[in-house]
Amino acid sequence: MKPTDRCSSSNIADRLRLRSSKPTVASDEHRRVCNRSRSKITTRQAAKMLESSENSGKSFYDSLPQYRRSRRLKNVRRTNSSNDKKLDTNVFESYLEDLWNRISEEKRSSCAYIDCLWFSLYKDKMTKEKVLKWIKRKQIFARKYVFVPIVCWRHWSLLILCHFGGKKQSKAKKPCMLLLDSLHSTEPKRLEPDIRRFVLDIYKSEGRKEGDDFISKIPLLIPKVPQQTNGEECGTFVLYFIYLFLQNAPENFSQEGYPYFLTEEWFCSEDLEIFRKEIYSFWMSQGITHVQ
Repeated sequence: MKPTDRCSSSNIADRLRLRSSKPTVASDEHRRVCNRSRSKITTRQAAKMLESSENSGKSFYDSLPQYRRSRRLKNVRRTNSSNDKKLDTNVFESYLEDLWNRISEEKRSSCAYIDCLWFSLYKDKMTKEKVLKWIKRKQIFARKYVFVPIVCWRHWSLLILCHFGGKKQSKAKKPCMLLLDSLHSTEPKRLEPDIRRFVLDIYKSEGRKEGDDFISKIPLLIPKVPQQTNGEECGTFVLYFIYLFLQNAPENFSQEGYPYFLTEEWFCSEDLEIFRKEIYSFWMSQGITHVQ
C-alpha cells in the first residue's frame, strides 16, 4: 500500500464516507489521573460487556453513565464543526465501528481493534480480569495489526501492536509496538510500563509461554507524527491515525523500514479538518448525546 499524499484535500472527502461514533472528552487537563476520568465515562460496548459479565459489580456499573441516543440531542450544542473539537468516547467508538464496517474484508481480516476504554478499565482492579477475558475472546493476536486506543489523563493516544501472532523465529514478522501521540509534550513514554504489563497479562490469559524477558525486548517505537495545536483534538487525531494507517500499512512492519510514512509530514491540517467535519456530521446525523 502506498502512503497517502500529504495534502490530498481534493479527494479525501470522497474517501471519507463513514458512519459511526462513541464519546470521552479529550482536553489538556493532563494532571488528572486515569482512575478519575474513567469512572465518569463508558462506551456502549464497555457498558454491555460489564452488564453481561459474570458477577459484575453493581456498584461499579451503576457509577458509569449509559450510552444514550436522542433525536433532539439535548446535551449537544449544534455549533459550527470548526468550533466543536472535543470528542467523547461514544462518538469515537461509534465512528470507529462504522469505519471498520466500511473497510475491505481483506483489511478487516488482518487487523483488529479494542474498545477505547478497555485499557483504562484494565488498569482498574475491579475490572481488570473482565477486560482480559473480553480480549481473550477476540483473539487479537491472530491479527497482523491491533489498534488499542488509550485514554489516560484525559488525553488520547494510539497503541498499535504489530505482528504479535507471528512465530518468535520469524525475522520478517518480529513483534513491535507503535505509540502514536499527537501531543508529545505529555511525554508518551510514561505509558510504557502499563503497556508492557498489559501485553504480558494478555499473553498470560491466552496461556502463552512468553514471560517478562521476552516482553521487555519488544521495541516500543514513538514516531514523530503531526501534532495538535490545542488540548482538545487528540481524539480526532487518534481516529485519523487509525484511518490512515489502515490505508498505508505495509505488508510486514519492520524496524528496518521504520518510520515508513509515520513522519511529521504524514498529513496536513487541511486533510485533518475535512476528516473532523465528517465526524461532526456523523455525530449530528446519528443523534448521539454528549456524555460527560
